[in-house]
Amino acid sequence: METRSAKRRKVWFAENYEASDPNNGIDRISDLPDPILHQILFLLPIKSIAQTSVLAKRWRSLWSSFPDLDFTTINTITTSPITNLNTTRRSPHSPSMDFIPQVLALRDKHSDLRTLRFRARLSFSGLNGLIRCAIRHNVQELDVEVATEDYFNFPRWLITSDSLRVFKLKSRYPGFRLLPSSLMTGGFRSLHTLSLSLVILYEQSSLLDLFTESSFPRLKKLNLDACFGLKHLKVSCRALEDLTLENCFQLHGLDISCGKLEKLRVTSCFDAYYDESWFQINAPQLRIVFWEYNAITGTSSLQNLTSLREASVGFFLLHEDISVEKLQSVCDLLSGLSHAHSLTLESQCIEILSSKNNSSHFLHPFNNLKILELHIDFNKNNVPGLASVFRSSPTLHTLILKIINDYKIERRQWNRDLWDMSTSKEEQYWESQIQTLKPFLSHLKVVKIHGFLECENEVSLAKFLLKHGKQLQEMTLRTANCNYRDSLRRQKVRSQMMGFSWASSNAKIAFQ
Repeated sequence: METRSAKRRKVWFAENYEASDPNNGIDRISDLPDPILHQILFLLPIKSIAQTSVLAKRWRSLWSSFPDLDFTTINTITTSPITNLNTTRRSPHSPSMDFIPQVLALRDKHSDLRTLRFRARLSFSGLNGLIRCAIRHNVQELDVEVATEDYFNFPRWLITSDSLRVFKLKSRYPGFRLLPSSLMTGGFRSLHTLSLSLVILYEQSSLLDLFTESSFPRLKKLNLDACFGLKHLKVSCRALEDLTLENCFQLHGLDISCGKLEKLRVTSCFDAYYDESWFQINAPQLRIVFWEYNAITGTSSLQNLTSLREASVGFFLLHEDISVEKLQSVCDLLSGLSHAHSLTLESQCIEILSSKNNSSHFLHPFNNLKILELHIDFNKNNVPGLASVFRSSPTLHTLILKIINDYKIERRQWNRDLWDMSTSKEEQYWESQIQTLKPFLSHLKVVKIHGFLECENEVSLAKFLLKHGKQLQEMTLRTANCNYRDSLRRQKVRSQMMGFSWASSNAKIAFQ
């Protein structure tokens, strides 16, 4: 059905061209150079691009030389809803991907491929054939998501390609194996981005000689996801700038030494049942670190992170009791991040720093830290860890607390009639920390507390910061609860906070 805008364009064209000169209906688009037309076609789905080939001989030529083939808009892989594994099945309504080899076979022999992307369920021979054909067309970016009936081996044709710049291989269950190191090393001379997902390494548990300067001289971005069986990994690519390591649950040792590395993400890694796990990182240009949901290693070593700007840290806790050795490992990790300007700590960090074994462990001061975000299950047991982080943040500007409201844990609500600050244990504790918290209290300007439910711990901390924060300018207490009873309690809390002298005359408080 013709839209109104299309109809108006047709009328305008007829009035301005066809009416004045019947021979003036020139196909100006077809006269554009091939690179410009390729760029226009790039904005369309692959099926629409293919349909243009029937318009004229000129458009058949464009289709056969089109440099960017993205078949991901034709998805033939669906995730099975009956299992948590990455098993796959062919959708009964999805077309077959057998036409991809036909499309490649029809290409102009002298037209190179800039990009080839596809998601498909294939046999290993079919996958190998597609990749071999793409390499023959000097493909620069190859992005593949594939499901097979059985394990398959890393395609050999990729290793010696001189044209390949970006290679992404995401396997669905059951995964793929890497070739022996003797075959893998020495190739990939032009590759600058590599992403591998679901790699089976039980027979090759150590990758110590693969990701080196000699094997990947130009590699700038590396992403390894779900490397099952991987126990030891070493990465020492000189040009590497961005490294992501995810879901390597059996990792024992990690060694990263990259002079140009700027961004590092390590998530859900390390063997939680192996007490002697370790990692060491030497990256003087590192600016961003995400260390999230990892098991605590036996030892930690971070060196030369003098350029660090942003860091986020969280752990997967297998046992409630943290050994002295692992507590030291956590402190070493946090101390290695002491140059950060912005730091986020997940709730497990505060729990660890509040451990009964933490009496003799201290954090190095975060002398550059300006923004601190803490995710915390706010109960009385976590207060010592919270104070420890505050003591280590002498120049902090902005404090953001995101309280995790676990309703299974009983939290004492603030009660104005029963709350006597002179006998409150929480307030007494904070008052006892004034001397060690002076630098922190002398620089803090902005406080934001999310999930504020007017519980005693929260109110005690908020009041303490108002009472002693000499530079405090803004405090925001934000909660999602807004029923009538909560609103009355909030008004009482606000009245109580307004009823004493604040350290800063410029401070403003907002309840949201």
